[in-house]
Amino acid sequence: MKNQDKADIKYNEMLKKKIEKLKKKRNAVIIVHNYQRDEIQEIADISGDSLALSQAAVRTDADVIVFCGVQFMAESASILNPGKIVLLPVEEAGCPLADMITPEKLRAKKKQHPNAAVVCYVNSSAEVKAESDIACTSSNAIDVVRSLKEEEVIFVPDKNLGRYVQSQVPEKKIILWEGFCPTHIRVQEEDIVKTKNKYPMAEVIAHPECNSGVLALADHICSTGGMFKYVKESSSKEFIISTESGMLYKLFKDNPGKNFYLPTPHLVCANMKLITLGWVAQSLEKMVYEIKVSDEVAKKAKKTLDRMLAATGEKKEAALAGY
Repeated sequence: MKNQDKADIKYNEMLKKKIEKLKKKRNAVIIVHNYQRDEIQEIADISGDSLALSQAAVRTDADVIVFCGVQFMAESASILNPGKIVLLPVEEAGCPLADMITPEKLRAKKKQHPNAAVVCYVNSSAEVKAESDIACTSSNAIDVVRSLKEEEVIFVPDKNLGRYVQSQVPEKKIILWEGFCPTHIRVQEEDIVKTKNKYPMAEVIAHPECNSGVLALADHICSTGGMFKYVKESSSKEFIISTESGMLYKLFKDNPGKNFYLPTPHLVCANMKLITLGWVAQSLEKMVYEIKVSDEVAKKAKKTLDRMLAATGEKKEAALAGY
């Protein structure tokens, strides 16, 4: 091991101890998305996909929530926990997909389709949620759309997820928004074919934010939370994982004896990787950067999130947690 590597390990261990001390001082909980750096996932009190983290934010009795994810996730945590301080360690950690829609553009689309319900993916700003009827995650989008009485649905902002939902709920007419995840579109059909040829016994698991050609080659399509469950229960020993590279940390950790491959090395979300141990330590030390949503927007956006939880059978659990 090089001297620099040893120094980095020593420094990281020092930061972890500092974070643990500050966490106790602040009565804080660290919530981490599955796409974060390995060392950030190592310090997580709670980790998961968007839906699991939304539920976890509601259940926690901590005074401070340090959200290791991106802006829209921290906003949702703040909306669901008005009495708690929600910190995003890196203020610039945004989501390009969420930025592909604005409340103004959504209002214009609603005027074009006045009879349509608006379903917004959680990968959207609080302001967009406030303009929507109900939210969804990649794990419950199908159930959410099926729960609606309206025949027409404006689905924003991810067109690939919306197209996948349409294939599963043909009785609805889904009006797609032209948004997409810049990370998931980097995997193409040829990447899947090439990797499958190299590992012919591997099952292909894809996130529904991938394009339809990739989904057509998948053995299983699901959210990141669904991937953990599927892999654990599968008798297969090899898997091609078509989602952000941060997933591999927990997949390897929880499934010794199984192997995981990325179809392309480009499945990296730069925004998710902005948060480091140093930024988490600073966040707890200086109590930055606090994420706040205006009362007017928060009230409307909370109704959108409430409806999602109610439509997918999570309302009772949330209520018991003081939601």
